[in-house]
Amino acid sequence: MNHLTPLVSVVIASYNHAPYIEECILSVLAQSYPHVELLVVDDGSTDDSVERIRRLQAEHGFDFQVQQNQGLTRTLNSAIARAKGELIVPFGSDDVMLPGRLAKQVAYLADKPEVGISAGNIELIDSDGKLFPECRQRRDVPFRRMDFDDVFMERKPYAPATTLMIRKEALDKVGGFDSEIRLEDLAIELKVTHAGYYIDCLGEVLARHRKHKTNSSKNHRFMIDSILRIYELYSDHPQYEFVRTRFLNSMFLKCSNRDRKLARDLLEQIPFRYWSKKTWRGLMRLYFSPLEKA
Repeated sequence: MNHLTPLVSVVIASYNHAPYIEECILSVLAQSYPHVELLVVDDGSTDDSVERIRRLQAEHGFDFQVQQNQGLTRTLNSAIARAKGELIVPFGSDDVMLPGRLAKQVAYLADKPEVGISAGNIELIDSDGKLFPECRQRRDVPFRRMDFDDVFMERKPYAPATTLMIRKEALDKVGGFDSEIRLEDLAIELKVTHAGYYIDCLGEVLARHRKHKTNSSKNHRFMIDSILRIYELYSDHPQYEFVRTRFLNSMFLKCSNRDRKLARDLLEQIPFRYWSKKTWRGLMRLYFSPLEKA
């Protein structure tokens, strides 16, 4: 394949997203970039996702497999092992690509072998596909190049998972996604940059990310445990304790008037010398604010 028009393999791992999966798949099929391989795997859905996907597959002929539930990272790894593309795009089954997305990222990566992951900005939509209010959007984040320290220490705005395009060569070099870690985006961004590649985030909107009640980010305990496990892989980094406790402080503040048991568990993990303004604000919320609905 010509290096200017490489094959892009888009991998959608679908799990109980029947209301969204058709719009997601159609947004991939509608891409202006012509060289796209679409692989869809249903990971043990219990809703009518499979029937909906089969109808689209009969019309459009993409690769579709159904399996017992294995979890996101295992599903991604097995699909990527079958993928033929030089560039891999893991894509959430509830999200939507804008039509020129893949073309822009392929063109950007063409002469930049040092960049292992290309990304961009997102728009937030709700469960009905309506745009969130402007005050909640982050469309205008400027271009940024990130190395490992930028990602690990959050020195620059993150690369949204919804927009990742990863070189297959970089994935192979780091051994793919970690099957034991379910929060895949942060883990792979750290692995790829730790291997010496950059992440370049384009300063334009490439996709729409759907926020709804079943987003994994809504499960605070799952998210916290996953991120702490990811950080622990780099515990030899000189800033590890700072990064870990800054995250714990942020999550303590967030949970302090939503999930008080979790907040107390988090507080126990923060040594007093690492208490910050967020810790004190969280304590005020924990003991003096009414409980909010999560």
